[in-house]
Amino acid sequence: MDTTVEQMSMSTRLAVNGDLPPWAAVLACALVLVSLGVLVIHELRRRERGGVAIVATGVLALLALLLAVIRPVRIAARESVIGAKVVVLADTSRSMALPQEASSKTSRHDVAARALADLTKKSKDARLLVLGFGDGAPVPIATVKESEAAGPSGPIAPRSDLTSALHALAASSEERPQAVVVVSDGRLDDPAEGVSKENLAALGKELKVPIHAVATTREGPPDASVRRVSAAGAAVAHVPIPLRVEVGCSGGLACDELTVTARELREDGPPALLATGLSHLKDGKGTVDLSVTLERAGARIIEIAITPPSGDTIPENDRRLLTFVVARERVRVLHVAGRPTNDVRALRQWLKSDASVDVVAFFILRTESDNPNARSEDLALIPFPVDELFTDHLPSFDAVVLQDFDAQPYRLEKHLPQLARYVRSGGGLIMVGGQNSFVAGGYAGTPLAEVLPISLDSSPGATAADVASVTPVWTEDGRTAPLLAPLRDIVSEELPQMPGTNILGDVRAGGLVLWSHPTRTTKSGAPMPILAIGDQGDGRSIALGIDGAWQLEFSQLGARTSGRGYGAMWDGLLGWLMRDPRFESGQLDLVGSCVADEPARLRVRAPDSTKDPAGREMVVELRRLDRQDVAPLKVEVPKRAPFAAGTVEVTLPPLPAGGYTARLKLGPGPTTRRDFACEAGGDEWADSRPDGDRLRALAAATGGTFRWASDDLALPLPKPAVVSAERHVVPLAPPWTWTLAAAVLLGAHWFTRRRSGLS
Repeated sequence: MDTTVEQMSMSTRLAVNGDLPPWAAVLACALVLVSLGVLVIHELRRRERGGVAIVATGVLALLALLLAVIRPVRIAARESVIGAKVVVLADTSRSMALPQEASSKTSRHDVAARALADLTKKSKDARLLVLGFGDGAPVPIATVKESEAAGPSGPIAPRSDLTSALHALAASSEERPQAVVVVSDGRLDDPAEGVSKENLAALGKELKVPIHAVATTREGPPDASVRRVSAAGAAVAHVPIPLRVEVGCSGGLACDELTVTARELREDGPPALLATGLSHLKDGKGTVDLSVTLERAGARIIEIAITPPSGDTIPENDRRLLTFVVARERVRVLHVAGRPTNDVRALRQWLKSDASVDVVAFFILRTESDNPNARSEDLALIPFPVDELFTDHLPSFDAVVLQDFDAQPYRLEKHLPQLARYVRSGGGLIMVGGQNSFVAGGYAGTPLAEVLPISLDSSPGATAADVASVTPVWTEDGRTAPLLAPLRDIVSEELPQMPGTNILGDVRAGGLVLWSHPTRTTKSGAPMPILAIGDQGDGRSIALGIDGAWQLEFSQLGARTSGRGYGAMWDGLLGWLMRDPRFESGQLDLVGSCVADEPARLRVRAPDSTKDPAGREMVVELRRLDRQDVAPLKVEVPKRAPFAAGTVEVTLPPLPAGGYTARLKLGPGPTTRRDFACEAGGDEWADSRPDGDRLRALAAATGGTFRWASDDLALPLPKPAVVSAERHVVPLAPPWTWTLAAAVLLGAHWFTRRRSGLS
């Protein structure tokens, strides 16, 4: 709001002649006053005849002499009175939505609105420009009437950065303000709490104007909160992350100690407890150090919460929901193979050659019934440690590769339910074909079969394999899949002949077939999958129904391509399993932050339309991580609303506070996932205490004044400027008349003095 005070009026006034310097006029007036004083005091004290007449004629003579010197003129002017420009910076951060008092429904925004209305009334001679400050440069906002009490209307800012707002005013090319008024609760991000007086004074020096401050809130409500969470270093999977949690109590709430817990929000079940600690508070502040370990890479939501004491009035800041983007130092892969085939050797060699992969491999295994006819201490070949691997150490692996491995002889069957839970909770699984894989390995009808992207025939006597040589056929999805793009760049669509396949069933919902059998079909009549991928809860799985992929390296095709096709294929498969963005069909990113009950935006990177000729519908599905009973929400992605090349922005409806997972679904295949959190207030609500002292110090350091919003807001603002649009100067009399009058009156005074006997 820009209030311009400009009044046009005609005025007439007397003034000194313009050719007389101001100092000369002042000196003449001073001399006349001194002469008058001497004349009156001296003549009246003499008490002689004619003293009153002498004084009277002397006064007239002196006044006539003064008029002869200053030669007064009459000025008639058409003038404009323009108020001084005053910028009012109103805090629009989320902290202003906090309640004004413990039991009051009035917010600090409401108090600020009334203060702005009062300022407008009390500053009618100034031009008020009301701007909202938060994050970055201030922006114009609309104010409301005092009776509405709805607060300034404008965007709610995630921060309250007053320093940036003042810097932006100083750098602006528009008219400089002559004063600045800040309306806030004082809970500012910048300048920070405890900043020096010199730094506060520097804010006013840049604009060279005083900064007045109006504080909305004197005391905060009773509140216990998680004020800050800081992590030492980046989050890496399987590596402990030290966290320092700062908690506090204010508003007269009694807290001696607070219990702090850290939990990971998961889609496959209730939150997992990561750490807990006890913070002892002193002067309303306390800290506790926690150590948490995240096993899965990607965006993970961590809840840091306190057990609030009785009387806490702001439950929203009793927990913080933080998004940790967990990286991998190395991809930990458990490779389990039943026998040393060419395909097993090729895969194991590729895994060990990749410096980014930490592989634990087991093959050429013996069962417990094998009798090597040797003492156990002489054996280099130990029994397969199945219990240790699939109980204690399973969560530490990013992916499990079962290649040509029979589950029954090695007691893996009893661990298949746990392995299936591992996949659904975020792990990766690859089953590679061979004479002991899929149906032949006894996996049909087991819990592990439920997390494969294809179905397995569990009927008695089901065919397990087709030993005839086969050349896989690219499906339409395989041609456009980013995870096979490196392989296509090398071999185009040519694939070598491979020695037989395992018999696989139809692809499951959410799965995608990339290679299929040229002649064999499933029970539904669809081409039988050879390579299929799919989502399984929070994790992913791959089914590769051949054990001849090594032909990509050792064949005529491998010779022509220098064997690069095999590594390119596995690089894409393992990268997709680990959600490498290079191999995703789309990507999701949260634009800014998500605030509870306010619309949020997701940026969607859609695939190139030339690579997706079917034009499949894209849908974003939202699920609550901390509420399993809430139904998912689907949001359709517009096809022709480009934000930038290859990306689209989707506006989400207002969401309640909590953790969310967004999945981008492109047709019936796997999804791209992005976890994020929505908080009620976030950092702005973490500390509900107002800080009027900081505003008072700012006003004192910059030469301004401080007021509470409940005080009289008639601030000492600069006076308005007067600009003449039309001006006429007319002498009251010709100069010679003033001189003649002075001479006559001086003569009369001399004559009177002579008659009284004075010289």
